[in-house]
Amino acid sequence: MRSSLEIWDMALGAARVVLQSDEVIEAPNWHPDGKRLLVNGGGRLFWVPLDRPALVAVDTGFADRCNNDHGISPDGKIIVLSHHRGRGSEMFLVDVAGGEPRLISPDAPSWWHGWSRDGGRLAYVAARGGSRVIDVYTIGVEGGAEVRLTQGEGHCDGPDYSADGTRIYYNCDRGGHAQIWVMKADGVAQSKLFADDHVNWFPHPSPDGKHVIYLAYPPGTEGHPKDLDVAIRVMDPDGGNRRQLFGLTGGQGTMNVPNWAPDGSAFAFVRYEGGN
Repeated sequence: MRSSLEIWDMALGAARVVLQSDEVIEAPNWHPDGKRLLVNGGGRLFWVPLDRPALVAVDTGFADRCNNDHGISPDGKIIVLSHHRGRGSEMFLVDVAGGEPRLISPDAPSWWHGWSRDGGRLAYVAARGGSRVIDVYTIGVEGGAEVRLTQGEGHCDGPDYSADGTRIYYNCDRGGHAQIWVMKADGVAQSKLFADDHVNWFPHPSPDGKHVIYLAYPPGTEGHPKDLDVAIRVMDPDGGNRRQLFGLTGGQGTMNVPNWAPDGSAFAFVRYEGGN
C-alpha cells in the first residue's frame, strides 16, 4: 500500500503532498511549533519535518506496538501514545525528545484521542469490566481516577476537545449508525449535532474555533475500516453549514487523532493507494 501524507489548506481549498511512502503510515498530528508532523507506522512513531520531509524515528523505548492513537501536549513537550501489551492497548506519556514511556491509564484497553487545551486532562475511549462496549473517559495527565462520560448506550469513539476546552466532540452509534455528537467537558448535555445517511467518525475542532472536520464513510459501513471511498467534511461548531471538502481512498489511519495546524489554517491527513 502507498501512503500519501498531505496537507489541506483551508483558504486555498487544495491539498499538497508532504511525503509518500510504500509503508503504511497513519494518523498525523501537528506539533504546536507548526514545523513538524507526528505519525505512526509499523508499531513506531515518527516525526516528519515539514522543511525536509522524511520519517524520523521517535525513541519510544519498549513501546514498539503503538497504534494510531497518539498526540502531542498543548505546550509541545510531551507525547501521549497508545501501546499494546498483554492486556491490550494502554496509554503512556513520553518526552518529545524520546525516552522510556510512563503508564498513565489505570486499566486496559484504553485508546487516547484528545488533550484538553489547558494541558491538564486526556480524553480517550476504553472498555471496562469485561464489556466490549467502548465509552468515552477522561483522566488527569498525572493519573488518578478516570471519569466515565458515556454510559454504554452504543460505541462511542474519537473524543476531541473544542478550542475553548468546554466541550468534547465525539462519534457514537447510539440509536443507529455513527453520527457526530457533542457534550460538555464533564459529560453533561450530550446531543447529536445532525443526522444523515453517512457513517461519521473522528470529529476534530479547529484551534481557532471556526470549524469541525470529520470523516464520512459510505452508508452501511460497519466500524471504521481502511481502504474505502470516504470523504472529509467540514461544519460549523454547532453542526450547521456542513459541506464536503474532498473525497479520497482512506478511513482507518486517515485522521484518527487531532490533525489541525496550530493556527487552524490547514490540517494533515493520509490517503492510500493500492490497498488490500
